[in-house]
Amino acid sequence: MKSEVATLTAAGKEVMPVGIGDKIRDILYRAHSDQFLAAFKEVGRKPPTCGDVSVIALKLLNSGYEFDEGSIFNGFRSVFSYKTEEKPIFSLNTVASAESMSIYDDIDADVLHNYQEYSLANIIYYSLKESTSEQSARMTAMDNAGKNASEMIDRWTLTFNRSLQAVITKELIEIISGAAAL
Repeated sequence: MKSEVATLTAAGKEVMPVGIGDKIRDILYRAHSDQFLAAFKEVGRKPPTCGDVSVIALKLLNSGYEFDEGSIFNGFRSVFSYKTEEKPIFSLNTVASAESMSIYDDIDADVLHNYQEYSLANIIYYSLKESTSEQSARMTAMDNAGKNASEMIDRWTLTFNRSLQAVITKELIEIISGAAAL
């Protein structure tokens, strides 16, 4: 994320990060506090809903900022891994001038605004759902680490108990041998 922001800034583009969730907000806010457009806390603690996403989309659309880049998120590859991906977010002008919109006879500004709002909410919802894969990968890794630690503790306990038993047996043999010699 930080490298993507640095790359876009170096290319001369105006970057206005939006942090959705506490962790990414903290990471980006340290380096880019003067550029931050919005931050949404308490997102990601529970599964995302359309209501949550609608609030985020409306706040972004009402900010007056023209979007021309995209949403960067961690996409699902497998249960064990994820990959940083980007989905484009289209400005109202881009939506209005798209070739696929030219097939309609007449589209008024309200329809375009509603389509942009729906498209933005859809991209945010998709990004939040895909970012859940990172949490899944981390949970799986922590679960596996816990299982591996338990197995290692069991092996060490068994080795320790065998060593202790060997020492006790050796001492008993020495005591019995000494008593038999008397």
